[in-house]
Amino acid sequence: MMGMRGLKAGAAGIALAAFAVASNGAVAQSNGVQSSGPENLLPPEPAKVERAMPDYTELQAKQPRPVAPAPAPAPKPTSAQPSVADSFGDVRMVSGEVVQEVPSLVGEWSLAEAQALAKFIDGIGAEGLMPKDYGREALAAAIAQGEGPALNQIASERFVWLVEDMRDGRTPMDGRKQWFAMDPDADRMPTHILLERALASGDIAGTLTALDPVHPDYALLKAELAKTPATNAAKRKLIMANMDRWRWLPQDLGKKYLMTNVPEYQLRLTVNDKIIKNYRTIVGKPGSTATPQLAEMVEGVIFNPTWTVPQSIVKGEGLGARVLGNPAWARQNGYKATRGENGFVTVVQQPGPTNSLGLMKLDMPNRHAIFLHDTPSRHLFAQDARALSHGCIRVQGARELAMTMAILGNMQSKDDIPGIQQEVQDIAASGEYTSYPISNQWPVYITYFTMARDVDGKMATFKDIYGRDDAVLASFDAPRKANRSRVQDEEVIPIEAPGA
Repeated sequence: MMGMRGLKAGAAGIALAAFAVASNGAVAQSNGVQSSGPENLLPPEPAKVERAMPDYTELQAKQPRPVAPAPAPAPKPTSAQPSVADSFGDVRMVSGEVVQEVPSLVGEWSLAEAQALAKFIDGIGAEGLMPKDYGREALAAAIAQGEGPALNQIASERFVWLVEDMRDGRTPMDGRKQWFAMDPDADRMPTHILLERALASGDIAGTLTALDPVHPDYALLKAELAKTPATNAAKRKLIMANMDRWRWLPQDLGKKYLMTNVPEYQLRLTVNDKIIKNYRTIVGKPGSTATPQLAEMVEGVIFNPTWTVPQSIVKGEGLGARVLGNPAWARQNGYKATRGENGFVTVVQQPGPTNSLGLMKLDMPNRHAIFLHDTPSRHLFAQDARALSHGCIRVQGARELAMTMAILGNMQSKDDIPGIQQEVQDIAASGEYTSYPISNQWPVYITYFTMARDVDGKMATFKDIYGRDDAVLASFDAPRKANRSRVQDEEVIPIEAPGA
């Protein structure tokens, strides 16, 4: 077991390497293999993430509407109470109803632009999509008739279909089993703006290809598809399904993030698409405890966590009665029980080495009660198949990860590292429950890819442990679905026993 001194050194080295990569704008090696950061290249101030991460909870809560351009009205040189018209900008009052102009999804197409669109559709197979989805014949007929309203309607419609599939993914929500990671790209890159931009510039293909996910693994899958012969239909379909999964995520994941690929049983700490450190994981068992796919923010680290035991165990498995009836056993295992006036028994496992959450967890509030945490059962990381938990993700080396996140989440320069290290060391050694916030929050993506680059930089396939490929593959066999929802309507099942 790593001592605290070794733990401090390891976490500091990881944090400093990540900080150096971020500060110097280093890029990932093509093979993804971890390497140490350069020395003495740190600038006085660290690079910062330029774009704030979206509020995924708010986005998931309701279906966003199309974003229309809304220039702010010019300020009026008066201190009087603003009128209704001033307050609502471009929202007009008509017959007592609030009416907001809906952006047009029909533009004026020249023959050259329509021909460029037709050519792009012919080559869309390179993006893991299918030309038959985009009505190439009808577009060709409209081009033959020449410019006019019919061409404008048909070409615009096909452009919109391409935008929706390349930006958001072709698979409808009912094919994205337990995928709750909200994609904000339709809000960041509204369809009507992309249509206006393409027709204003005349660069139809450039506007569409700019929608590709920027993560290098998408490009690797695209290259793998290009070299896979048409005779190997099964492999091509699997590649296409996993290319589409990248579109379900934000186009740009950010400069720094944690990402775990559930079927791979690995967690990556990534800066500028370079893997700084990877950790083995244990994920949810198949069935009702399968780990869902999420995009959340790490807001802090909980050191020496407690575990409130779910009633399914307290009552259903008799733990409450055992704790109340055998105080010596309860003390030995760190359990405390209280009985309310109504007879309701609550059991809380206190901090300590036998706690089901181990010695830390990452604080990442979400409706699913999913988080990354330590475990006292560290011997299980030696297994190859590690779908063993009740849904949460157990992390090998979690204490090192906790200290690394505390450092990276709060350091402004390398000079801050010793002070943060000492503070975290004292908190961890105290044995007391402590919530340690981080000021520079990190996104964490819990994903599901059955074909991807592994932590060694090699293209690999992973066992579909939850059987989630079938629905995606079936959606590709079915006709393209229009007017797709952006919100997952599957039931949210909070994990009852995350530490078990």
